[in-house]
Amino acid sequence: MLIDSMEIFPVSMTMKNPYSVAYDRFEKAENLFVRIGVGPLNGWGCAAPDFHVTGEKIEDLLQQGQNIFPDLIKKDPFRRALIMKRLKKEFPGSYSLWAAVDMALWDLVGKKADLPLWKLLGGYRERIRTSVTIGICDVRETMSQAKDLIAQGIGILKIKGGTDVHQDIERIKNLRETFPSSIRIRFDANQGYTVEEAFVFLRECKTLDIELFEQPTSKSRPEHLGVVTRKSETPIMADESLISLLDAFHLVKKGLIDLMNIKLMKVGGITEAIQVDAVARSAGVEVMVGCMDESALGIAAGLHFALSRKNIRFADLDGHLGLKDDPADGSVILKNGYLYPASGPGFGWRGL
Repeated sequence: MLIDSMEIFPVSMTMKNPYSVAYDRFEKAENLFVRIGVGPLNGWGCAAPDFHVTGEKIEDLLQQGQNIFPDLIKKDPFRRALIMKRLKKEFPGSYSLWAAVDMALWDLVGKKADLPLWKLLGGYRERIRTSVTIGICDVRETMSQAKDLIAQGIGILKIKGGTDVHQDIERIKNLRETFPSSIRIRFDANQGYTVEEAFVFLRECKTLDIELFEQPTSKSRPEHLGVVTRKSETPIMADESLISLLDAFHLVKKGLIDLMNIKLMKVGGITEAIQVDAVARSAGVEVMVGCMDESALGIAAGLHFALSRKNIRFADLDGHLGLKDDPADGSVILKNGYLYPASGPGFGWRGL
């Protein structure tokens, strides 16, 4: 079986609830869908570039895909390593394009085997709890959103901050005073703090049971992340500081982190994510699978990876929630705070 067709096209999805993080505000999700056809089978992938994280622009990735896809016709789709080597050599640094192609090739494997991908990748668990994000907002809005999410059965809240440490502390304190201790809270500063501000946050929130503290300081100064990690009782997680396999190696070798946030769009797909997870596992570092603002198709890929590995303890796979006109809606199922894969081979989505 050889590849007989490939296409890439943009998909724009408006957010029902726009949100802010330390470096930007998001009101819509701009993704690229990739289809790889092999006879009656179609493998699907999704690219969700974020310029602030990986330096990618969607128009560049679209052009790159349109340029190289004709050259991949008649190639063997099950020689994934060879195809990905060509793509990476041609377009270095195009992480989410790599991810989309890699995802589509894995989807083909699942459909050819007539098995869901999470089983082919390892099949460790059947479901995983996910956090749901509350963006940067005032205390009242934070509490309102938290109340709504908890009423929907969400048991893990991820609070975005990083622009005002004192307001962030107040938000966390109000959450802890209002909701039961069974509600887990994660905090993400998205590089927004100085080392000193990170310590202020940690000191004031010491008794508030923060499950993890994600990317407190700038990725441009990895040593700052290490300073915070070594003096923190709360686990410190790398996000923006972790893009490549080499990043993972340096982070654990130098003892800069306690946890890793692996996002398929950052590292370049499931194949690369498996290797990054292996580095984490060898160093005794647990992993969260995270996401960008992605169609449910991209979330499904992250979910299948997360279900496959024992070392993956956390999930933050909520980037599809609240997206209007998502073509892949239904590719993952959220029930009582847990994510389940859709039934069917590959990622469980039949496509357009």
